[in-house]
Amino acid sequence: PAGLFAALQLIELGLKPIVLERGKDVQERRRDLKAINRDHIVNEDSNYCYGEGGAGTYSDGKLYTRSKKRGDVDRILELFVGFGASEEILVEAHPHIGTNKLPKIIKAMREKIIEFGGVVLFDTRVTDILVKNNEVEGVETQKGDIIRASKIILATGHSARDIFELLDRKKIFIEAKPFALGVRAEHPQTLIDSIQYSCDFRGDYLPPAPYSIVKQVNGRGMYSFCMCPGGVIAPCATSPGEVVTNGWSPSKRDQETANSGIVVELKLEDFKPFAKFGALAGMEFQKSIEQRAWHLAGETQRVPAQRMVDFTQSKVSADIPKTSYVPGTTPVELGQVFPGFLTQIMREGFVQFGKSMRGYMTNEAILHAPES
Repeated sequence: PAGLFAALQLIELGLKPIVLERGKDVQERRRDLKAINRDHIVNEDSNYCYGEGGAGTYSDGKLYTRSKKRGDVDRILELFVGFGASEEILVEAHPHIGTNKLPKIIKAMREKIIEFGGVVLFDTRVTDILVKNNEVEGVETQKGDIIRASKIILATGHSARDIFELLDRKKIFIEAKPFALGVRAEHPQTLIDSIQYSCDFRGDYLPPAPYSIVKQVNGRGMYSFCMCPGGVIAPCATSPGEVVTNGWSPSKRDQETANSGIVVELKLEDFKPFAKFGALAGMEFQKSIEQRAWHLAGETQRVPAQRMVDFTQSKVSADIPKTSYVPGTTPVELGQVFPGFLTQIMREGFVQFGKSMRGYMTNEAILHAPES
């Protein structure tokens, strides 16, 4: 939750920040999450990505990174503990808080910001950045309010397309960045345990097994990302008419399934069909895939799904078992969701995955698309 941490840092420096949150507080957000899961209704300002604490509130709080430029990690871990996380995260190799515990921690952060003179405004979406003589003067909100400030921090996460469009419209410099795209694969946790631990049954002293896998396919990296042992897959669209998946785990990682993003690295040249959008070409590429998935799934938040072996054989799955994705699934040949080059890489990549992790490539595994 970058905005909250920025506010805490400002308070430590003796400043009193104003935090503008486009969505609702953690408690109120729950109603909108229920609406996505049950009624397939996406609130553009309050969903799994938008609202107090951002995506981090309902993600599972994995607190490790592959980045070499990591900053003061210990300070962040200690802050989390100070706001209610378990002290175990200070010593674990792969610290993890859990989706069930994060909302209370986020609420405690907000209360501390207010206690020390900060202001937190909910349902306050920024619609314009006020610039004069090439300097920031403040922002305007969807309510028409003007908030004056000579310094603003945009802690929007990667999904706030309206902010990127605003920056582009205001001629504030932004540049395209490649990203990764693929599916979210779900296996029975018992199967991943048996592969990773080489045993028929995982005892009480072993945690649910994770996995990490990377392959080069046709000159591109294909890899597991945000692997969630004992976790669930969730609907993370931020606009109506789109389908997006993500995954996370509760603190005990005690769900029956394991899921992971399996993604392929994209390159800037992949976005050429959307070149007219300039720096936003990759965003439009991403949007087109999420919208296609929505159409293929019957224009609901049901997700296009396929058994893993069936996908490698370009065969629509005759049936899809119930998965952890609550809105439900629709059997689709996932090659219809992605561009041809991406589909081919994933098909070859899953075969390679199966050679490295015996038992991984199975029709017990269900692919949900897209993970973007």
